Amino acid sequence: MEKGYLKTINITPSKRQIEWQKTEFYGLINYGMPVFTGKQYGDGFTPPSVFWPEDMNTDSWCALAKSAGMKGLVLTCKHYDGFCLWPTEFTDYSVKNSNWLDGDGDLVRMLSDSCRKHGLKFGIYIAPWDRHEKTYGSGKPYDDFFCGLLQELLSNYGDIFTVWLDAVCGEDEKKVQDYDWGRYYKLIRSLQPDAVISFRGPDVRWCGNEKGVTRLNEWSVVPAHIGVNVDGSETVAKNKKHSHVFDRDIGSRKAVRKESEFIWYPCEVSVPMRDHWFFEEDDKYSIKTKDKLMKLYYNTVGNNSCLMLGLSPNKRGEFDDVDSQILISLGVELKLYFGYNLLKNELFDSASSCYSDDYSALNVLTDKMEECWRPSNNDKKPEIIFNIPENEYFDKITIGENIINGQHIEEFTVYCFDSEKKKWKKVYDGETIGYKRIISIKPGVYSKIRFVFNTYRSFFEISQISVN
Repeated sequence: MEKGYLKTINITPSKRQIEWQKTEFYGLINYGMPVFTGKQYGDGFTPPSVFWPEDMNTDSWCALAKSAGMKGLVLTCKHYDGFCLWPTEFTDYSVKNSNWLDGDGDLVRMLSDSCRKHGLKFGIYIAPWDRHEKTYGSGKPYDDFFCGLLQELLSNYGDIFTVWLDAVCGEDEKKVQDYDWGRYYKLIRSLQPDAVISFRGPDVRWCGNEKGVTRLNEWSVVPAHIGVNVDGSETVAKNKKHSHVFDRDIGSRKAVRKESEFIWYPCEVSVPMRDHWFFEEDDKYSIKTKDKLMKLYYNTVGNNSCLMLGLSPNKRGEFDDVDSQILISLGVELKLYFGYNLLKNELFDSASSCYSDDYSALNVLTDKMEECWRPSNNDKKPEIIFNIPENEYFDKITIGENIINGQHIEEFTVYCFDSEKKKWKKVYDGETIGYKRIISIKPGVYSKIRFVFNTYRSFFEISQISVN
């Protein structure tokens, strides 16, 4: 039973994976020819002159993203139609042959500059599938072309925090390209070593759907065969590709008992704000409400995952008023719930043990992940208790592990002390935590809160606890 479980203990994330996880919530700007044609998948034959966002202002995009609580933006630099949103030297099918800014526009430049100006991280989405490029399906000549595009994007626009490689291949087309993933990875690593490679890459895995549905427990430590090799090769047969996305459990002791090799492969959730990724004029009623977005946030960021929310400006290059209002109200609610912590140093009550003075229980109230509480090795059921300020009402609890040293907690319980009844009340039974777990409980006023850690893998370190 414990063969696999023991081997997960020392699996830890890379620096790039840690920084990506800290990003938590970011947007995917879906913009390009589909916005102007009304078709979600362009055919690659729409004239460049059709692209003309007359009122585009990327500073306003970034201001809206920040107001929504996002920490970064990703841009669809090239979608399946092959149209490039920067003036690339490798194809004429780009903004340089549009009427926008008389052909002198560069949307990648504009957005990357705006992101830096507004303190947001910048990432790129790029699809290898290309319905315009004539060399597509030719093997190496097309890979040369695609790597040329990557070279430009990764060299000319500053630091990139994520490279989102869309794995879709035009199997329904007459031309099929066998992508040289290993070559793409090597190029990305050489030019942007701090960027994670997402979706079809070795750093971040897809949750498996576009509805925001996650597992009850998302493990970042998973069997190695779920990922892809750094040389780009599949770790499982193609007929089993992505089969794990339908598994409800990929990380528990039971799920990994027969496994022998593991990787750190955290979960990303990508969901469009409307039913479609690209803006459509007649899609007026599918937009997600603020309450739905909050629920999505709890199920993703609050479940050891990152959330990439799909956003799409309209033909003018602006966000519709309803999108803006919902995103702004989302940011207000996130600040209302998570902009403060009821717990303070002076409210600390007790901890069952500490591994050493460097691992003080008060470390859970700092902002640094590496400053954490670790109980002693002989503590059989560690616990930590805080007092709650008098008459304070709360219904949200956030707790996180120091993932620098791995993900270890398997079962924990939260109790609150009812002063009137003079007894502890169990308010939550949980399993995994990982980078962050957001817990919703029945609203109430309590005088103390206690966390008991029932089952874990060898040891654990708690980096944050907040009561909101």
